[in-house]
Amino acid sequence: MTIALTGASGQLGQLALTAIKARDPAAKVIALARDPAKISDTEARAFDYTKPETLAAGLQGVSTVVLISSNDFNDRAGQHRAVIDAARAAGVSRIIYTSILKGAASPMLLAADHIATEAYLQTSGLATTLLRNGWYTENYTGTLAMSVQHGAIIGASGEGRISMAARADYAEAIAVTALDAAHSGKTYELAGDTAHSMADFAAEVSKAAGKAVGFVDMPQADFAAALKGFGLPEGFAMVLADVDAHVQNGALEDHSHSLSRLIGRPTTPIGQTITAAL
Repeated sequence: MTIALTGASGQLGQLALTAIKARDPAAKVIALARDPAKISDTEARAFDYTKPETLAAGLQGVSTVVLISSNDFNDRAGQHRAVIDAARAAGVSRIIYTSILKGAASPMLLAADHIATEAYLQTSGLATTLLRNGWYTENYTGTLAMSVQHGAIIGASGEGRISMAARADYAEAIAVTALDAAHSGKTYELAGDTAHSMADFAAEVSKAAGKAVGFVDMPQADFAAALKGFGLPEGFAMVLADVDAHVQNGALEDHSHSLSRLIGRPTTPIGQTITAAL
């Protein structure tokens, strides 16, 4: 079995490559990246979601494709369709897709491209494994230095809870499902073992930083405006504020423990990820 991993030079992709090799050093893995020169110690092929005519060549001889969702929001669903079409043309037998928690039941704006991709996979004729990933703890740790400096984490999630897990936990799920065809046809709702409010998160930051850091809850519109003020494009700021609004209704909360069962260990506690980031 030959496994090809798209987005292999990205944060999740790199961790997934490492996890696959750790679980099976003899596994045949091909790293697919826009710039193959960024990949070391693994066979790498050029693979650009935005150039559909070039994709099938990168998938020759591949049996399983891990389609890590694009982080380019310019027709992301169209990019995914191009990869799926190329996989079918190249004779790939299975696709593993990193979707979003709750799939079509998710009300978030961010879910739309994932919902469209899942629907297209259903019509593709390819065996599919859906990894519906919840929120990464690292989605919040990138700005911790600023949060600690100002003593505040801002958001619009109220008392809503998020079952977040470390990016490496989700990468392990990719490795497990890529290496075993028995996961074909399965859908996994993946999230951290414990759900936390952002006030809980701020308390963990305070503990790790040795300084009081609080959570400042804001109206959705004000949070979007603040994100825009930090330099985010207006559209993306609105998407992130929409995420927080739906967190209040449980959109990123999950108690199935499917992720920890799949990877064979508890998910990484948020305090561990926060401490490492700081």
